[in-house]
Amino acid sequence: MDTPNAPNPEAAAPPAPATDVNRRLGALLERIARGDQSAFAEFYGLTSRRVFGMARRVLIDPELSEDTTQEVFLQVWQNASKFNPEAGSPLAWLMTISHRRAVDKVRSSQSSTDREAKYGASSQEIDHDSVSDEVGSRLEAEAVVRCLATLTATQQESVRLAYYGGLTYREVAEKLNAAIPTIKSRIRDGLIRLKSCLGVS
Repeated sequence: MDTPNAPNPEAAAPPAPATDVNRRLGALLERIARGDQSAFAEFYGLTSRRVFGMARRVLIDPELSEDTTQEVFLQVWQNASKFNPEAGSPLAWLMTISHRRAVDKVRSSQSSTDREAKYGASSQEIDHDSVSDEVGSRLEAEAVVRCLATLTATQQESVRLAYYGGLTYREVAEKLNAAIPTIKSRIRDGLIRLKSCLGVS
């Protein structure tokens, strides 16, 4: 499949009326349900930019958005036969799938971040001779986990790799396929938000 943000001749054409688009998409879905690959390619060409746009608004990160877009179209290929025209238009059905998939990606990323944060906090050496220190450490760890949830997905991932993964700026940039200044900015902004949430001056 082409990436959804690649130049697309369809995008340059004047937009067709919504009813015409949905009629065409409905016909394509019927063919896709029968395993028609050319219909799937046409469906993808007509709708990939909208799906990518929806994912990008939810996820912000372009790479995660592209991954999500591919997952959405895999779901379309596998479940085209489940589309019910009486329940709504093809475009509404597709955008519902797109939104749910993007939200699931956010939740998955958040869940992973929370697990790693909790593990990182619980694996710290605790002075068992001091009950107050142990309680304080646990409360602090819970606060960090709670405040991590206030960061954007890209900030969370960058901070997690740098501070829980122990990676350098360069290593984080290579892992996320982003420029070093971008990674520095994400981490700096993420830490500022964390400090503000934690009430650290």
